[in-house]
Amino acid sequence: MSFNKVLILGNTAAAPEVRHLDGGSVVANFRVATSEVFTDRSGNRTERTEWHNIVCWRRLAEFAEKYIQKGTQVFVEGRITTREYTDQTGQKRYRTEIVADNIQLTGRRPEGQGAQPQPQGGYQQPYQRPVQPAPQPAAQPAPQDFPAMDDFNDTESNDLPF
Repeated sequence: MSFNKVLILGNTAAAPEVRHLDGGSVVANFRVATSEVFTDRSGNRTERTEWHNIVCWRRLAEFAEKYIQKGTQVFVEGRITTREYTDQTGQKRYRTEIVADNIQLTGRRPEGQGAQPQPQGGYQQPYQRPVQPAPQPAAQPAPQDFPAMDDFNDTESNDLPF
């Protein structure tokens, strides 16, 4: 069994670079910085920043184009991938990226964006990629020897059947 899941909470370095491809597909690329603060062996406080390359497609890319700008705090959920390419000099290169499945905007809305400030800061509805629901089996009637869920209401009685 294997598992590839990445969760990143950080600030964007710049507005996303968005490309509209042939066939109507859209891709957005941007970078997110995450920081770690720790005390080194000498007792000095040190901050280390990591930069993460984020890629999102289709409606999620359109969402990024519309709402993400430099300094936006984002929560990105996705999977890590490494792709290989050849640069202009013919050198083989590798790029590690996070392919986003979900992006949520966190923190306060940047100044000048939107007519009304949102209560408690942030955005009301984060975008989440639509997920196809799993097919549900046909409803089966409850067996006769099981009580209905209403029979477990604590306000009427504390006598539980188990």
